[in-house]
Amino acid sequence: MEEKIFIKNRPATFEYAIEDRLTAGVVLTGSEIKSVRNGKVSFNDSYCFFSNGELWIKSLHIAEYVNAGYAGHVPVHDRKLLLQKKELTKWNNKVKEKGFSIVPLNMFVNEKGIAKIEIGLGKGKKLHDKRESIKSKDVEREMKRYLK
Repeated sequence: MEEKIFIKNRPATFEYAIEDRLTAGVVLTGSEIKSVRNGKVSFNDSYCFFSNGELWIKSLHIAEYVNAGYAGHVPVHDRKLLLQKKELTKWNNKVKEKGFSIVPLNMFVNEKGIAKIEIGLGKGKKLHDKRESIKSKDVEREMKRYLK
């Protein structure tokens, strides 16, 4: 039985209030998918943007695969996200509104071995919103301690 590959972008839910979520496919090369299956993905400062009606993810770091040989890949470059046309137009209209941005939330490999990214449409949190989320996490942690 294979283990599940699930890489989470932890700062995304802290920095943004997520309003909507979608799961998108990612266009990857052979050595990139092998690195993803090894869990060598970093979401540092990555974000999504629209270009010519297509959705792209920028600055997603996928480490080089050790055994790739001459068919390796560049660790950081723009990668195309695969969504349906109506979802793209809906989110493109939302992004044009003030304050909305698209951030990657997590990356996983499904049962068929295909890499997927869950993206979220969110607004940036203010400092007081971040304090509230820290406080709620602390309360939740304390409750789990007392229940043990």
